[in-house]
Amino acid sequence: MIDPRDIPDSQLVLYADDGYDSHVVRFLLAEKQLKYYLSLLDSERPEDLRQLNPYNTLPVLVHRDFSLYELNVIFEYLEDRYHGHKLLPDTPKSKALQRQLAWRIQNDWLKLGRILLTHKDSLNPEQAKIARRKLSDALVTLAPVFGNSSYFMSDDFGWCDVLLGAMLYRLEEMQIELPAHLIRPLLEYQKRIFERESFLRSIE
Repeated sequence: MIDPRDIPDSQLVLYADDGYDSHVVRFLLAEKQLKYYLSLLDSERPEDLRQLNPYNTLPVLVHRDFSLYELNVIFEYLEDRYHGHKLLPDTPKSKALQRQLAWRIQNDWLKLGRILLTHKDSLNPEQAKIARRKLSDALVTLAPVFGNSSYFMSDDFGWCDVLLGAMLYRLEEMQIELPAHLIRPLLEYQKRIFERESFLRSIE
């Protein structure tokens, strides 16, 4: 753990691992071009972490005298605090619709992805088989949607793309193989995301 006395009060500190949620926050911070200290932690969680997050999970984002540890709360804080490189539209209606899309991605696709990203010692093979089939079918079925605009249902890069980019990066880890001839728009979208400078910085 980083000694707080070594960090300026205004500096963001991210405690993270190599998991999906930590990747999302690193992608988010890179996209918003925010400087931060990164402390990578392994499976052994230091006792000090509980002082920042009672659930003892990662990631944890620390700013000044408080810590945030829920993915959507972290996003909303950064979006409200740092107005450059906004990831939500300006109007209340458009903003609400984007938040709703993000909620659906998390509720429908990421819920399945989290099952597949469970550590192999805890993975239920039958649940994983069902989740893999459902997620594969959903991505194939909705692949044409990715061809309608530059980003997910929008011409502007946003919060939904951050969530999706980190998930699509883990398809191989989830043992999901999609038929290339049926998902060409999705593959082109994926290429745009993976070549984005902020994404490349998030996997360094």
